[in-house]
Amino acid sequence: MGNAEQIARQIRIDSVRMTNAAHSGHVGSMLSMAEIVAVLYDEILRVDPKNPEWEDRDRFILSKGHAAAGVYSALAQKGFIPREWLSKYYCDDGKLMGHISHKVPGVEFSTGSLGHGLPVAVGMAIAARYAKSDRRVFCLASDGDMNEGSTWEAIMFAAQEHLSNLTLIVDYNRIQALGFSKDIENLEPLDARMELFGWSAKVIDGHNIDEVREALSTVPYAADKPTVIIAKTVKCRGVDYLENTVESHYRFVPDEKLDAIISELEVKKI
Repeated sequence: MGNAEQIARQIRIDSVRMTNAAHSGHVGSMLSMAEIVAVLYDEILRVDPKNPEWEDRDRFILSKGHAAAGVYSALAQKGFIPREWLSKYYCDDGKLMGHISHKVPGVEFSTGSLGHGLPVAVGMAIAARYAKSDRRVFCLASDGDMNEGSTWEAIMFAAQEHLSNLTLIVDYNRIQALGFSKDIENLEPLDARMELFGWSAKVIDGHNIDEVREALSTVPYAADKPTVIIAKTVKCRGVDYLENTVESHYRFVPDEKLDAIISELEVKKI
C-alpha cells in the first residue's frame, strides 16, 4: 500500500472516530473525498507544515466545509497540527470546529454555507496572477455547491479570465443533504456543461488513487482555461451499511457499531 492509500485509510478511521465522539454528522461527506484529500496533501499541494503561511504555497479551499474532519485528519498526518487535537473535534474546549476554520494551521478559508469556496478560489487565482506567482489554487466542492448561483458566477468569471492556475475538483457522490442530486437539481452532463462554460473537464473514479493522482498531476489541461476534475465517488465509502445513502449526510457511526467498523476499515481495501 502506498502512502496516499495509507493516508486515505487513516482519514476514514479518524473521521469515523471524530464524528462518533462528537455525535456530529457528515461522515458520508468525509469518506467520499478521502482519496482526493490524501493525494492532494501527500503528492500535489506545494505546502510546508513548518511554514504554513509561506507566501508562494499552493492554496486549497474545501468548499464543502461540513467535511472538515477529513481535512483535519490529513493536516494531522502531515504535521500541520498535533494529532491529539483530533480527539477534541467539535468540542467546546477543542481547537477544531465542525465546519472548517481558517484558525486551524494549514486551512486557508472558513466555509460552511455552500457556494462560497469557488468564488474565493477564483479571487486567490487572480491574486496569484497579479503577484506573478506560480502558486496554484485547488478547490474541492460538492454536489450541493454546484447548485449555487455564486458557484456558476465564479465558473463563468474564471473562464473569462483564463485562470489556468485554478483547479476545481467536484466530489461527485450524487447525494446531498436531503436527497439524491438528480432529484433535486440534475447536473448531468456536468463535464459537457463545464466545457460549454469554457473549462477543461475530466471525469475520473474518485476512489481510484492512480486516476486521482494522474488527473491532479497533469493540470492544467489547457494553457488558457481553468480545469475541473469531476470525481465520481460514493457517499460514505467504506462503511457498508451507510454507503450511497442520504442518511449518511447527517449521521455518525453509533457506539455499538464503532469497534466493528474501525476494525473493518483497518484492513478493508477500498
